[in-house]
Amino acid sequence: QVQLVESGGGLVQAGESLRLSCVASGSIFTFNAMGWYRQVPGKQRELVASVTIGGSTTYADSLKGRFTISRDNAKNTVFLQMNSLKPEDTAVYYCNAFIYPRNSYWGQGTQVTVSS
Repeated sequence: QVQLVESGGGLVQAGESLRLSCVASGSIFTFNAMGWYRQVPGKQRELVASVTIGGSTTYADSLKGRFTISRDNAKNTVFLQMNSLKPEDTAVYYCNAFIYPRNSYWGQGTQVTVSS
């Protein structure tokens, strides 16, 4: 059973930074891709960033330049560095792991709140 545990969320002021971590229960080489999504009440969950097993990254267009996804294979961990945070970045952030062709796993989520 795959387990993903997120941490690093919290309350910050606009312009500050946070780094989220997602630790997988096994080797992250198991997964074809890992990513971060976010969701606010009443809206669909949306992709923030993802990284493939080969290291290719994808970002939501609106977040390019502020958010960076990275991985530490030795620690089975994926990070999301979030800089210059804005109030509209407030959401629950979820870690996702994907195994081709259709197995998708989610963490429990971590709340990020950005005050103006």
